[in-house]
Amino acid sequence: MTPNPNPNPTLAASIDALRAGTLDVHALVAQWRAAAAAWPGLPPRYAAVLEKLLAPLEASAMFGEESCSFSRADLADTLLQWLQHVQAAAPGGPGDGATSA
Repeated sequence: MTPNPNPNPTLAASIDALRAGTLDVHALVAQWRAAAAAWPGLPPRYAAVLEKLLAPLEASAMFGEESCSFSRADLADTLLQWLQHVQAAAPGGPGDGATSA
C-alpha cells in the first residue's frame, strides 16, 4: 500500500487557511480535535501530543501574531509534522480521500 502524500487534505488545508487568515485559531483547533476524536486507531500518545500542540495555539488567539514564548507559525508547522507521523501510525484518518469542511 502506497502512503498518501497528503494524509488528511482537510486538516492540511486548515493550516493553509489559518496562515492565509481565512480560518481563525478556534475553528482550526475545534476541527483538529474533532478529527483526532474520530480517527480510527489513533494511538493515545498521538492524541496527547496533539493536545499539547493545540493548547498553546489556542492561547495564541489572545495575543497578536506572536508571543514571546511560542510562534504560531512554528506551531502550525509542528501540526503538519504531527499529521504526517500520525498517518504513518494510524492510516485512514477522517477526511482521507474525502472532501469535507
